[in-house]
Amino acid sequence: MSDLVAGMLDDGRVHVFDGAMGTLLYSRGVFVNVCYDELNLSRPELVEAIHQEYAAAGAEILETNTFGANPVKLSSYGLEGRTEELNEVAARLARKAAGGDIAVAGAIGPLGIRIEPWGPTSLDEATDHFRRQIRGLLEGGVDALVLETFSDLSEIGCAVRAARAESDVPVIAQMTVGQDGRSQYGTSASQIAQGLAESGADIIGLNCAVGPAVMLDAIEEMGDVTDVPLSAQPNAGLPRTVRDRKIYLASPEYMAQYARRMIDVGVRFVGGCCGTTPDHTKKMRDAVAALQPKHTSVAVPRASFEDPALTEPVPLDARSAWGRKLSRGEPVASVEIVPPHNWNALEVTEPARKLKVAGVDVVAIVESPRSRSRMSALSAALIIEREVGIESLVHYTCRDKNMLSMISDLLGAAASGLRNVLVVSGDPPTMGPYPDATAVFDIDSIGLTNVVQGLNRGVDPGGNSIGAPTEFVQGVALNQGAVDEERELSRFGYKVEAGADFVVTQPVFEPDALEAFLDRAGPVDIPIVAGIWPFVSLRDAEFLANEMPGVDVPVRIVDRMRKAQKSGSEAATEEGVAIALEMIEAVRPVVQGFHLTAPHRKVHVALRVLRESGLRATA
Repeated sequence: MSDLVAGMLDDGRVHVFDGAMGTLLYSRGVFVNVCYDELNLSRPELVEAIHQEYAAAGAEILETNTFGANPVKLSSYGLEGRTEELNEVAARLARKAAGGDIAVAGAIGPLGIRIEPWGPTSLDEATDHFRRQIRGLLEGGVDALVLETFSDLSEIGCAVRAARAESDVPVIAQMTVGQDGRSQYGTSASQIAQGLAESGADIIGLNCAVGPAVMLDAIEEMGDVTDVPLSAQPNAGLPRTVRDRKIYLASPEYMAQYARRMIDVGVRFVGGCCGTTPDHTKKMRDAVAALQPKHTSVAVPRASFEDPALTEPVPLDARSAWGRKLSRGEPVASVEIVPPHNWNALEVTEPARKLKVAGVDVVAIVESPRSRSRMSALSAALIIEREVGIESLVHYTCRDKNMLSMISDLLGAAASGLRNVLVVSGDPPTMGPYPDATAVFDIDSIGLTNVVQGLNRGVDPGGNSIGAPTEFVQGVALNQGAVDEERELSRFGYKVEAGADFVVTQPVFEPDALEAFLDRAGPVDIPIVAGIWPFVSLRDAEFLANEMPGVDVPVRIVDRMRKAQKSGSEAATEEGVAIALEMIEAVRPVVQGFHLTAPHRKVHVALRVLRESGLRATA
């Protein structure tokens, strides 16, 4: 392993990266559904030829064809077991094309999954994934490691730590921004610069997603707050659709023009990303060959940076009446109703009025259960609170929107006066009647719990102030009968750590299972609200037992309902109520409240259970 990149860091000159690998592979007949990283093994001559073209065009640093060669992404192709081998071969191919005078940088992209606090993968797990890829690249002889196209400062921090744990080669850390100059998480360019500098990377910068004009503005912002050498690798503009193909239209001359401008604002390493070719590299190389950085970056002492002031959350008992009862340890009762398939507001206001009269604390509104389209939970909750005057508990699912849209929804909900939310990941669309429906799942319930906790402290996921903090009382779901109990315990712990204010369990039909789960989870300092589902028919029991993921209904319970159903529907409802009352009595000592389902919006059944259990005397 040579000191080529280390020398470039010290010489004060401008240096040129190569351009896109995927663009050229696609142009040469490789379909997009192929694992491009695997081509290092199956078509090494094609990959090496592209490296050679960039070398001939004047690139001083060649990136390996390993952007997605981490074990997580490779697992989609059954190749995770060959992670080290694939990266080593890729590095040797680039090294062969580079000869002795051109440096080779091992390309490392994001894992393609959410990590804490936005997902269930821990920082340590993410770091270990990166370490496997890095070991292979180092074995193949790379001169540096280039971490590129990251959106999350936490994830790229894991990659930097992995690199430092394995070697002392130079680390180039690059993130990506959108047209607004901010990352997907809303992180500004100056915040990116600060975060990357603090991570210990040797070179920091931006790549991909935008063309050179937008990137120039963002890079200039970075250069104003750091003296760490900067890199910039923009796309060849934004792609346009031409006869069903995505075409990048920025010419080599245009890219070269902006390369000169980037050098003027302090960039030391320039190159190209999606849409760029050896022609772009040659023009950029010609334009910058004799140029030196003309801008001296301003080094701002780290102590002068101030993180956005995190506001202390509004006390739980001041956020809502529901939060007040939870914080004081008072018993709580909620009843869940499903919004209609139509837009008739009476179908939510009429049952809500009955629940208010009965003294129920909140009306819980489910969001499109089993992936069927219904009136949105947020809209139904606003109607109920406005027209009935009882607090709502909104089930908010992560299934249908990306994180930015969720934040917009939550800010709007807060402004509208909604205070109580139950964060759930959501059922996959395949459960519903729409075979072509797609899911987003940009983040899961753990990630969204962290988002809400941030909003309650006055900041968005990018660390930007939202003004006054929101006042959400946020709950999370618990599946005490999960098949993979270890995973559920881990996720439960993450949710509590992320800032959940209370927990709602899946419907309880095995009291011992709930108690055993809570014992394994250890001391929990947030209220547990037990789910209770009073059956009204054998059909209800059979449906939950066989078609409702995450709900465990023992055979003996179904048999009880089957026996009762033989005596008619009224007898079946009586048995369903009796079972619900038994579950309440069994778990009452370990929970603070109960969350009842009103099957088919039959709130009178839920209210009867509340009355006969003594939870609500007026029910």
